[in-house]
Amino acid sequence: MLRPSPAPSRAPSYAAVLRTPHAAPTFGAALVGRLSYGMIWLSLMLAVKDATGSFSAAGVVMALFGATSVLLSPARAALVDRYGPRRALPPMAGVYAVLLTVLAYATWRPGAPAPVLGVLAAAAGACTPPLGPVMRTLWSRLVPDRELLRRAYSLDGVAEELLFVTGPLLVGVVIGHTVPAAGVAISAALVLAGTGALVCSPAVRGTRPGPSAGRGAAPEAGSGRRRSLLGLAGLRHAALVAAAVGLCLGGLDLLVVAFAEQHHRGGSVAWVLAALSAGSAVGGLAYGAVPWRAPNRVRLPVLVAGLGVALVVAGLSPGVPVLVAVVAAAGVFVAPALTTAYLVADESVDAGARTRAGAWVNTAVNAGSALGSAGAGLLVDRLPPPVCFALAALPALVCAAVMARGALGRR
Repeated sequence: MLRPSPAPSRAPSYAAVLRTPHAAPTFGAALVGRLSYGMIWLSLMLAVKDATGSFSAAGVVMALFGATSVLLSPARAALVDRYGPRRALPPMAGVYAVLLTVLAYATWRPGAPAPVLGVLAAAAGACTPPLGPVMRTLWSRLVPDRELLRRAYSLDGVAEELLFVTGPLLVGVVIGHTVPAAGVAISAALVLAGTGALVCSPAVRGTRPGPSAGRGAAPEAGSGRRRSLLGLAGLRHAALVAAAVGLCLGGLDLLVVAFAEQHHRGGSVAWVLAALSAGSAVGGLAYGAVPWRAPNRVRLPVLVAGLGVALVVAGLSPGVPVLVAVVAAAGVFVAPALTTAYLVADESVDAGARTRAGAWVNTAVNAGSALGSAGAGLLVDRLPPPVCFALAALPALVCAAVMARGALGRR
């Protein structure tokens, strides 16, 4: 059982995180750039749909954009680790913004050929600057105290969650006054402004590229090279948990739509998903504020198990109001689980590989979300809702069981 540790006389607070020298302006710059990611998915999808007149074309273009953005994230992070953010981020952000601007121009009026948009979207996704992993690496350098770092990661996770709620709302405002392609152009401007401010921050100016090696990673037999990052147990566990959370959330999004329509309450979907985000934000802030006695690797399976159990209960909801409450409870575990996964990843590697380690966790959760949505789409018309929710919860429960069994075996 997880119990908070006895509180020190003056426990560090979120205010202490932001009072750290250079932390607030650096964090603010990263948030400006990351707001672009909260807007681009909906903006680009609607812009492509309007330009081609086809939802199918929009789906294919977004799949290409998402695939290159997610799958190449560790490679882009490796460039940041190797050359440092001041040298690696500006070219990525510049090319990414130019490609988004070209996409905005191409989709401003109907008639754009879908294959051209697909090529442009895939190229843009390949250049997406890894601002989230970079900011978490900077937190590790700005806040050396591990207890304060947990608060910094919690704050970062909650802020990112709110950005992905705020982004679509801003897109709605933009669409109310102009065409969806304008949202794509605004996303390009945001990533340029945020990245530019970030690399000019004193926190970034003081960084130097370093060797990419895992902590305690022994050289391979017959080779002077160190084993790959994913050969490290801590990072592997963090990525596994992130993938399980992504699978659960990806499936949950579609299951909520199906549940609401089955109860003739299609308009309530937004409320259910808002409850998930609100629960995650509350859970993340509360989790970061409490000093825990158990180490991160012990807390990780407990948190992901809590998410799984909550999803099983969600499938037994008699109606939408109960589903809202249970999904909010499930959200309480989301931000803490991901925060802890990022912390475990950070602990598993040395300073020269932190950005890449964070990117692997990021990739795992995003890839899991995409697979979870696809899997739920295959099940939702064939099985009753309680079974679908239980299957959506299965990755989290299996992940927790595997990690707990491994911990017991080591003991």
